[in-house]
This record gives sequence, structure tokens and C-alpha cells, in this order.
Amino acid sequence: MKVKQFRDLLVWQKSMALAREIYRITRKFPKDEMFGLTSQMRRAAVSISSNIAEGQGQLTDKSFCLFLTRARGSLYELETQSELAESLGMMEKTELEQILSSCKEIGRMLHGLLNSMKEDAR
Repeated sequence: MKVKQFRDLLVWQKSMALAREIYRITRKFPKDEMFGLTSQMRRAAVSISSNIAEGQGQLTDKSFCLFLTRARGSLYELETQSELAESLGMMEKTELEQILSSCKEIGRMLHGLLNSMKEDAR
């Protein structure tokens, strides 16, 4: 699959929006979580779009696929951390639902991109 720039990928654009939302939400977390859950969630959120961008910059589709699977792993990590944050009272239920909805959409897009790349490789 040939993409001119990672910025052209809708999944990258959506993952950037998710990262911005995570930063907005985690600003309200307790200060004693700055180096705990706040940091973990921000790193996981940033990692999604970063892995998509880094993977697209690789020389082979096989490498790109590897980075897309890493992005998916970071996505699942963020889902888990978000559920924990909500259960600890750091995040509203509506915020969690919004995050999980975005994660589900991005997950479907990553899955579709991975499948299309595998088909292109055949």
C-alpha cells in the first residue's frame, strides 16, 4: 500500500485527535498521578499516532505492519488505563465512553489497514 504521507491516513488523524483528548482529560487528574496513570495514558495515546507515522516511514510494508501492530497494542493499553482511571473516579463515565468509542473506531481502522496491506503483499 502506497501512502504519500502518514498525515494522509485517516487513522493517524483520528489517533492524533484521541491523543489531544487524553491530554485534555488527564489535566484534571490528581497531581500525585502526574508520574503514574497520567503519564502512562499520555504516552500510550501519543504512541498510537507515533507508531503509525514511524511505520509509514519504513522502507517495507512488512515493517509498516509491525509498527501498526505496535500502535494497536498502545491502543489496547490506553483502553485498559482509561477503564482504570474511570473506576478510580479520575474520569467521568461519559469521558470513558467517548474514549472507548474512539478506540474502537481506531482499532477497526488499524485492523482494516493491516488486512489491506496483507492482501497487497499477496
